[in-house]
Amino acid sequence: MFTDNEQEKIQIAVFPVAGFGTRFLPATKSTPKEMLPVVDKPLIQYAVEEAYDAGIRNMVFITGRSKWSITEHYDFAYELETELEKRGKKEFMTIVDRIRPRDMNVMFIRQERAMGLGHAVLCSEPIVRNRPFAVLLADDLIYNHYGIQVLKQMCAIYERNQQGVIGVQTVPYEHTHRYGIITAGSRLDDRTYRIEDIVEKPAVEEAPSDLAVIGRYILPGRIMQILANTQTGAGGEIQLTDAIKVLLKDKTILAYRFEGERYDCGDKLGYLQANVQMGIHNRDFGEDFKEYLRSLDL
Repeated sequence: MFTDNEQEKIQIAVFPVAGFGTRFLPATKSTPKEMLPVVDKPLIQYAVEEAYDAGIRNMVFITGRSKWSITEHYDFAYELETELEKRGKKEFMTIVDRIRPRDMNVMFIRQERAMGLGHAVLCSEPIVRNRPFAVLLADDLIYNHYGIQVLKQMCAIYERNQQGVIGVQTVPYEHTHRYGIITAGSRLDDRTYRIEDIVEKPAVEEAPSDLAVIGRYILPGRIMQILANTQTGAGGEIQLTDAIKVLLKDKTILAYRFEGERYDCGDKLGYLQANVQMGIHNRDFGEDFKEYLRSLDL
């Protein structure tokens, strides 16, 4: 499953998908937020495809109750595939095959209690162990319409520097209380900084910068030992940000201001924006969709 150069390349991606999706009730009462479709694909598929495009083949899902549809989505659908083959529906067979390429390994771990992002990441420790790994939050749909996808950008930075990398984006100061916020240190280039400090959801007047952590991380395996000893923090949960703060005492972690558009699909407005933007850029009907939008009396 893992190759000999495991200390040089990222081979494992962790997807915490155990949350309740309360901001999207009632839609998420029985449907995981990660399975909400943007145009024609669920959010989780965009994130997994991003990891696969970055060269990662081992996908670890941290699931919870009522998340069975994610498991079904990444299981082989023998009945469907047989029926499509019988009917000669090759185009649809290709679509189904792309969900889980044959060289992709899929693993599921149950998070028995919702104890925060840090705890969800810690649940992957039996597989990750001491290897570097990526974490992708599916409700942060990040897409570069004109170039390399974000995790692939970050993996290149990791391979070049052999240091953890966290995706960041500038946000309005009045929104800093929604994010982990970093203190940027020395600059490696126009988009990459060494992180001096990080704080979870600071009040506006206490925010050290406007550089917010967005749901893409590449972390060293050492974070697992720290998470195992991390106490509950903001919201009474085990925060990944708190563990990263401890990690910074003996490890260099880089902040990378990624190239691409980010849509907060845990928020209803962000979700609608994602559907519109992904629709506009769709190669099959994007131009027709643009014409429809221009026809609207807004």
